[in-house]
Amino acid sequence: MPMLSVLNAFNAFPLAELEVGQHFLWQLGSLKIHGQVFLTSWFVIGILVIASLAATRNVQKIPGGIQNFMEYALEFIRDLAKNQLGEKEYRPWVPFIGTLFLFIFVSNWSGALIPWKLIKLPAGELAAPTNDINTTVALALLTSLAYFYAGFSKKGLGYFKKYIEPTPILLPIAILEDFTKPLSLSFRLFGNILADELVVAVLVLLVPLFVPLPVMALGLFTSAIQALVFATLAGAYIHEALEGHGEEGHEEH
Repeated sequence: MPMLSVLNAFNAFPLAELEVGQHFLWQLGSLKIHGQVFLTSWFVIGILVIASLAATRNVQKIPGGIQNFMEYALEFIRDLAKNQLGEKEYRPWVPFIGTLFLFIFVSNWSGALIPWKLIKLPAGELAAPTNDINTTVALALLTSLAYFYAGFSKKGLGYFKKYIEPTPILLPIAILEDFTKPLSLSFRLFGNILADELVVAVLVLLVPLFVPLPVMALGLFTSAIQALVFATLAGAYIHEALEGHGEEGHEEH
């Protein structure tokens, strides 16, 4: 995968290069990147940018149309961040959590609604950005950086006390937990989206078009749930970094 190639290029870790399937690769110097992932990601980003511009171009006191829809989405994201981070801490994190949710949501739905595979490429095929493990790993690593930044910016070096509390014996477990968080986030999202697209593709090949429609509808629902789960867990991890182990209960007493 390109991520492993990057690590090898910078000699950060002695990892073997691995490629699974055929890909539409772009060569940037010595770096190979998945072109099809960038194309679909730019498409998703373009949809979000256009929707944002359309909603804010002519703001009305009584919203309607796209403005009403985007305001509803903003309220939903704000409530999500508030529920996870609390009244005092949630506001600075609304853009980050909202960006994660909207990008994953639109990406997942693009894989379910847009017939990407009908667009032919010299190699490989187009699919939802979240259908590629590199995308989900990147989103999970951004989440990891966010909660490290949250804890360090609020507590300074005291943030790292959590690794040796209540006893230094738990240090390996605390470090392992920080590695498993992005791992579970990335593989959960990637696995669910890939499985859904594979099931729909197989049913379309085996049976008439009308039979896979219920499965496609279920896929839309699960895709939305996966975006919600990812954003919710991101907020929960950030809240954990801000509050620390046992501090919330201490403040309530």
